[in-house]
Amino acid sequence: MNGLMNEPTNGIAAATRAADGLQEKLTTKQAQIGVIGLGYVGLPLAVEFALEGFRTTGLDVSPRRVEQLNAGRNYIQDVADEDLARVVEGGLFHATTDDAELAACDVIYICVPTPVTEHKDPDVSYIESAAEAIARHLRRGQLVILKSTTYPDTTEGVVQPILEAAAARDGLVLGEDYFLAFSPERIDPGNKTFTTKNTPVVVGGVTAACTRLASLAMQQVVEHVHEVSSPKVAEMEKLLENIFRSVNIALVNELARLCDRMGGVSIWEVVEAAATKPFGFMPFYPGPGLGGHCIPIDPYYLSWLARRYDFETSFITLSARVNEEMPFYVVEAVTRAIAEQPVGLRQAKVLVLGVAFKRDVDDVRHSPALKVIELLKERGVGEVVYSDPHVPEVEVDGTVMRSVDLTDEELASCHVAVIVTDHRAFDYERIVQGAPVIVDTRNALKDLAARYPGKVCLLGGGGGGSLRC
Repeated sequence: MNGLMNEPTNGIAAATRAADGLQEKLTTKQAQIGVIGLGYVGLPLAVEFALEGFRTTGLDVSPRRVEQLNAGRNYIQDVADEDLARVVEGGLFHATTDDAELAACDVIYICVPTPVTEHKDPDVSYIESAAEAIARHLRRGQLVILKSTTYPDTTEGVVQPILEAAAARDGLVLGEDYFLAFSPERIDPGNKTFTTKNTPVVVGGVTAACTRLASLAMQQVVEHVHEVSSPKVAEMEKLLENIFRSVNIALVNELARLCDRMGGVSIWEVVEAAATKPFGFMPFYPGPGLGGHCIPIDPYYLSWLARRYDFETSFITLSARVNEEMPFYVVEAVTRAIAEQPVGLRQAKVLVLGVAFKRDVDDVRHSPALKVIELLKERGVGEVVYSDPHVPEVEVDGTVMRSVDLTDEELASCHVAVIVTDHRAFDYERIVQGAPVIVDTRNALKDLAARYPGKVCLLGGGGGGSLRC
């Protein structure tokens, strides 16, 4: 069994039995799957396993979520309503708040949030809680796979000691009796082309047997699995993916501000021109800031880790700061647009278009729109409302706001409309016709600005009738 049969250890017979037993359960679809955390990562994964015929248990701390799921009611856009209903009605998936059900699971995925503290340090308390829940019911033949995005050494430095402390009570040995690995999530909310099934994943186990079994588990629902030598490599790989985007977006955000200052140069046209080069360039685009769970947070995970090694990730930290400044820059553009009208800030009305963190999704995690709204209110803008066809209500700084209908009257009643998220459902011609001034942070009005001169402030430099931001 890939090196297990020839390992000269006293526990080889038990190790082989544990590994062989789990392998057989996976290949015959007899393994029971457990998923801790039923959010944007955990629920799609759980449903995918259930669709493949595996009995799957989802564990979540929210009784409301559990009740919804067990009634077959979906709340994640990337999960088809009919798929969830089918696996619930077929008895292949159920949700629970009781961690005792983990005892029956053969493979357990940890898919919990990994936020940062107010000081930008990693908060792994959710991972610790999940590991402790598993430890309470740990048994021979179980495989634990951490999927939450985190810093290198979380799997071995945080999860492993918790499991080992529990395993010691029953004489279980990691890599022989139970198994542990890291396989980062690669969910792109709203992406219809690359889904859980056809997006390649990376797997790194604590031992060779851990890697092999974790890879086999992922192969049941993913078409391609890439194995690496350790959890640390897989953890660092995930950070590289997201920080790569963060750094490059920061670059174009900074250039966008320069183009605004220069006047007569559009960063959007510049990027479009650069993208004609067939090698050595990958287009990234400016915007109002970064959103989603990972990209705004991961640079701080890495910088925190680097400080433990007396190393400063100056370039990466600076990039994160540039991106965090973009909502402030957007608000400056909005307040300038108000100042050019015969109205004071306290009498002005701003309409924010889109509060999801990206186009055509309902995910508001770390959305820059929330910061834009908060800052507009702090600046003293009299009324701030939003419209988003995907997000009926959202909480901003402790206050619940509800989406307004995008009527002609609503557009005409505002002094400035600001496009923060460029949903395809928006009627942009109607917006540019109806609103007095539009601050466009996404280049959504690129084909309309020239036809409506003096109405559009395009973030990143205008042209063709755009106002200076």
